[in-house]
Amino acid sequence: MGNGVQDKHAALTQREVLPPASTQSEGLKQTRSVINSLFSGALAGAVAKTAVAPLDRTKIIFQVSSARFSAKEAYRLIYRTYLQDGFFSLWRGNSATMVRVIPYAAIQFCAHEQYKSLLGDYYGFQGKVLPPLPRLLAGSMAGITAAMLTYPLDMVRARMAVTPKEMYSNILHVFVRISREEGLKTLYRGFTPTILGVVPYAGLSFFTYETLKKLHAERSGRAQPYSYERLAFGACAGLISQSASYPLDVVRRRMQTAGVTGHTYGTILGTMREIMSEEGVIRGLYKGLSMNWVKGPIAVGISFTTFDLTQILLRKLHEMGYTSR
Repeated sequence: MGNGVQDKHAALTQREVLPPASTQSEGLKQTRSVINSLFSGALAGAVAKTAVAPLDRTKIIFQVSSARFSAKEAYRLIYRTYLQDGFFSLWRGNSATMVRVIPYAAIQFCAHEQYKSLLGDYYGFQGKVLPPLPRLLAGSMAGITAAMLTYPLDMVRARMAVTPKEMYSNILHVFVRISREEGLKTLYRGFTPTILGVVPYAGLSFFTYETLKKLHAERSGRAQPYSYERLAFGACAGLISQSASYPLDVVRRRMQTAGVTGHTYGTILGTMREIMSEEGVIRGLYKGLSMNWVKGPIAVGISFTTFDLTQILLRKLHEMGYTSR
């Protein structure tokens, strides 16, 4: 009798201490969702950036110089680099790009999923496509979150892309030299134009992609687009978002590489004025945009498609019991 009372008391105590099974299940589901988003985002960023790395490096070189841009000159630069330094030199700086892009893309995609969920709860659209304004806001907030956490890595990547191999031997060397010779504050030079550029870029990018998927589902009756349709939606998103934020991208690159190009850019407006006075509006602030119209849609299309397909694959693996519950 006494043992029975004790067992009953122990069972009650255990139920009081342990959270309900439904709460535990929700917590595990949320954790798994975050991990899946981080992994899918990291893979998406790595695949997309590696695919367009030679074009990206060429664009940066033109952005930070006063040389006039044209498709012919871009081709000559790529070919000259290949002849002088070899095929893999076209990916110089890509290791620094990966160090930045993998955490950046992981944080951005994961943050976007979380902001969508939070805004969905707030506006009463949980599990549904958000209305236009929250849809735009979720993308912008995700971009800001990722940029704030990974900006010094972007600075390092820009420096490695525009300098000869002899100047910086590796990523750590860039950090050490910049800190010693130019000060730690230099690692955040160009941060303000970056954030100002990220707001329209990330906002319009996610907004356009999500909107096109929504319209497609309504018109076709299919909940999930085919892979080539995802690529096309991502390409449109990349074209619109990069065109809108491009002048600030040029300003950011000029400020980031000022220490190695001999210029002294102080403020965003000052940098813009100097670029426009020396090179003009179109040839200065929009230098290399035509290359971005090739590179950007490819990169963004690959990125969104890789993220979505990886998410779908991870969900299927979980359903089949290949991942922990």
